[in-house]
Amino acid sequence: MGTTERADRFYAEQVLDRLNPRMRAFTARQEMFFLATADRHGACDNTFRAGPPGFLHVLDDTTLAYPEYRGNGVHASLGNIEENPHVGILMVDFLRDRIGLHVNGRARVVADDEMRRARPDAGLAVDPVPGRRALVWVEIAVDEAYIHCAKHIPRLQKVPARDGGRSWGTDDVRRKGGDFFGAAAAAPERGPFVPPPRADPATWRAAAETVLAKAGSVAGAGEFSGWFSRGTGPR
Repeated sequence: MGTTERADRFYAEQVLDRLNPRMRAFTARQEMFFLATADRHGACDNTFRAGPPGFLHVLDDTTLAYPEYRGNGVHASLGNIEENPHVGILMVDFLRDRIGLHVNGRARVVADDEMRRARPDAGLAVDPVPGRRALVWVEIAVDEAYIHCAKHIPRLQKVPARDGGRSWGTDDVRRKGGDFFGAAAAAPERGPFVPPPRADPATWRAAAETVLAKAGSVAGAGEFSGWFSRGTGPR
């Protein structure tokens, strides 16, 4: 595309391997971000996360964490992270600074009690709103952070809450948006949904251990230490 020189200049001047003080302050006041993940095959998913200001916690200059709230039960992002730790976060401030911040890194899923034990001084308060109670946390080790320029970001403004505001954690179909896109009506044209076969955890673990043992005996591999290791990619 003939942009090598411009791209090299951007990397040299704008891409950091950690969050500087301005990036940390920007992150700490955000109420939403977009999250990109992919499974072990590279099939991608992009989703939206929101919460009170500061729900995306800056634990230090190389670590972020956010709570996973109750959702539709699919857990697409958590499932992808278990298979492939690489994630991309995009925060966009439409209201005040009209600027964005990208953070790319490697994520891991952490139980709520484990996170609180490990980070007693992180201010991980227990949210009184039922739909905003952390089921688990996603902790992200920052690989790179860089600006998303302002030139195409619209300036927006908040409007007063209607109908009592957001219904965190609700299962009420209408309050969740109903069948806004008419998918339920169109679903019969797709054909019946047949859930894939699912083994219970004990059966799955036994099958996985059999495969790993066979692979180790063939390749002479050492003891299995996890699907992913920091900086090495998938094993």
